[in-house]
Formats: sequence, structure tokens, C-alpha cells
Amino acid sequence: MNFNQRKALRLALILSGAVLLVVAGFALHGATASASTLETAMAGVESGAVLLSPPPPVSQDTCLHCHIAGENKNLWTPVARWMIFGTFGMVFAFGVYRSASVWTQRRPYKPLVNRAVDWVDERYELSPLLSKLAAKPVPRFAMKWWYCLGGITAFLFVVQGITGIMLAFYYKPSAAEAYNSIIFIENEVRFGAAIRMIHHWAANGMIVMAIAHMLRVFIMGAYKNPRELNWISGVLLLILALVFGFTGYLLPWDQRAYWATTVGTDIAGSVPAIGNLVLVLLRVGWDVSEATLGRFYGLHIIVTPLLTVGFMLAHFMMIRKLGIARPL
Repeated sequence: MNFNQRKALRLALILSGAVLLVVAGFALHGATASASTLETAMAGVESGAVLLSPPPPVSQDTCLHCHIAGENKNLWTPVARWMIFGTFGMVFAFGVYRSASVWTQRRPYKPLVNRAVDWVDERYELSPLLSKLAAKPVPRFAMKWWYCLGGITAFLFVVQGITGIMLAFYYKPSAAEAYNSIIFIENEVRFGAAIRMIHHWAANGMIVMAIAHMLRVFIMGAYKNPRELNWISGVLLLILALVFGFTGYLLPWDQRAYWATTVGTDIAGSVPAIGNLVLVLLRVGWDVSEATLGRFYGLHIIVTPLLTVGFMLAHFMMIRKLGIARPL
């Protein structure tokens, strides 16, 4: 056996020994672990409990868990990324589209909004009617802030409509779930408490602005001939605003709402001759119950908004026709 053969045999023996040592080490470790696991399992069986090794952690989608499980960790980072890179991407895409439109059509670029307006106007011919409504100038004396009280009231009504629709997505008009749905909106829905407070304070502001607007009209004598119907429609709109507040007060279905509605309907029931009829009509019976909640909910989101929109259109049309009354 020459030198090279001896060297190869020595290397093979060394490698075989190393492999045997590694295998023996793994075997001894596995036997020790099996023995300890068996001892633990036997102890668990003797104590009446079944011990199982926990499963490996499952990989979780962070964005999904932010919305589903409520793990609000680093919530604003993806929003900021989308806002920054999305804005730059939209600006770049719009620039490419605008340049390509000019190159291909060989004429100045026309915005998409103007194209859509022209497309609709060619078919319905709305521009003559809209020009008559929008081309009427506002007199100089009507540019004071107290002439804006009616417009502020109309704006708050729009805010009420938008926030009311958002709240209606989660509200449940039943005695068993109404209060819990309000708690869910306050604590679980993203920005739910803010939307509810906007709805609440906009309702108060709408009533205050409506009363201030009517005081301005009364003080300046804008209710006189030929604007009597403006005054009548304004009074009806104020009543509808109060109906909004009264019907919406019961919807949380807590103790304050229940007893406030009880007192309010008792006052309505004290009207001579028709008091009992009004009481039964409002409560859907003699007592405040779940049927009363359903009646108030229907009045709050369907009947009263439709009447308000109708009277507002009539009110605005009469103001547009007759103009703004000059101050005394």
C-alpha cells in the first residue's frame, strides 16, 4: 500500500468517525428529548390534563389584521405611502395622458370634466336653464354676514344628511340592539365617535341658525308682500328641524332618550280634542315601546328628510324668483 492509498484510507476513516459522532449526538439528543416529552405527557395524563406542544405561529397579514383584529400598529405609515406615491403616480399618469392627447389630436387639451359637461349638455340642453339660475347678480347690500344665515342652515342640513347616512350603516333600530349599536359606533367604528358628534352638533347648529335666520327676516321685514309664502315655508322648515331633533333623540334608546320621549309625547298628548290621537300616533300605542322606536326611526330618516327637501326647494325657488328683500 503506497503513500497515497494510506492517505486516502486515513481521510476516509476520519470522515467516517466524524459522521458517526454527529449521528450519535443527534440520536442521544432525540432520545433525551423523547424521554423528557414522555415524562411530561405521563405527568399530564396522571394529573388529568392533556399537554400538547403549541403549533408554530401562523404568518399574519398586517394590513388585514389592522382592520379585522383591531391591531392598529403603525397604521398611518401605509396611508402616508399611498398618499405620497399615489399622488406622484397620478400626476405622472395625467401628464403622460395629457401630452399624448395633445400629440394625437393636434389641438389644445380639454379637461375631462368639461368634456362630460358638454356631452350631457348636447343631449339635455341644460345650459339655458342653468345660466338663468346662476347669472342673477347678488346686490351689494346682501353681502353682509347676516344674509348668510339661511345658507349656513342649508349647509348644516347637507352635513346632517351625509353623517346620518354614515351612521345608518351601523345603527340597528330595535330595542335589543339600538343602544349596543351606538356603543359599537362610538368604540369600534373608525372615526365613529367623531361622525356622531358632528351629527349631534350640526343638528343643534341647524336649529340655532334657522331661528337666527328667521329673526333676521322678521326684523328686516322680509316677510311682507309679496314674500308671505317665503315666510310660511320658512316656518314649516323650522318645525321640521325641531321634528328632526325630537325623533332623533329617541334613537340611542338609553334612559335619557326614553324618558325625554315619554315627556315629549305626553306634552303632545295634552293638546285639546286631538291629544289622545296624537299620542297614539307617535307612540304606536299608549306606551313608549319598540314600535315607537321604529316609528321615530322612519320619521327621522325618510318622512322628515323628504318633506324638508321639498320645502327647501320651494323656499329657494321663491327667493330666486322674488330676489332678496331690501333692508328697511
